[in-house]
Amino acid sequence: MSRPKAGSGTIGRGTTACRRSTLSRSPRCPRHGGILSKPAPRHPHARRAARAAVLGLAGALALGACDSGAIGNSGPGSNGQSFVSGSPGTTVYGASSGPVAPPVTGTLLSGSKFTLAQDHGHVVVMNFWGSWCTPCRAEAPFLSRLAQHFTPSGVRFLGVDIRDSPATAAAFQRDFHIGYPSLNDPGDEIALAFRDTVPPAGIPTTLVIGRDGRIAARVIGKVSYPGLHGLISKALAQPA
Repeated sequence: MSRPKAGSGTIGRGTTACRRSTLSRSPRCPRHGGILSKPAPRHPHARRAARAAVLGLAGALALGACDSGAIGNSGPGSNGQSFVSGSPGTTVYGASSGPVAPPVTGTLLSGSKFTLAQDHGHVVVMNFWGSWCTPCRAEAPFLSRLAQHFTPSGVRFLGVDIRDSPATAAAFQRDFHIGYPSLNDPGDEIALAFRDTVPPAGIPTTLVIGRDGRIAARVIGKVSYPGLHGLISKALAQPA
């Protein structure tokens, strides 16, 4: 299956027919020639072998679907399989050489209006997340602790909640003691705003934005406490 070009920033929903396949439910995929609909042989050993083959094929189809779009195939229906496209890792930009963050406006989960411009002059940590996302839940305690550590230094933390209902998002924030605000982005509009600069190539993605409004670093996948701590400290050391 072909993968999207790196850095394309497409947030499409993909067209793979078996994107909702799971190991507990046989995918309905007519274009695969009915492979999954053939009855298993009656012999016990043959039945077990056939069942293993079916489960393996279903898993392969599900994984293939996860690679057909940047953020599009990840969501509440994807059984927590949150990382979609792009290689997990960190990109760090040199001083004053990173792309300028686009103008971001939106509505916070609290209902208030927000614009990224109001945080200009501060280091901003922007985390794209979803309550349905397993790695997001794993990294949430680190983000909570880092926000408590760096907020006194003037660092602003901002979440971008992807494809969530306000109720489940609020429960996530309570469960993980997230005290900083999050924008509500059910249709990926905010993620799309970054498509020409540093697109979030999966969920979670975390951006560190310098005081000058330029993106200093991007982390695709789950952050670690020491890793993100170092990136924020480096951004703080740069002049505005």
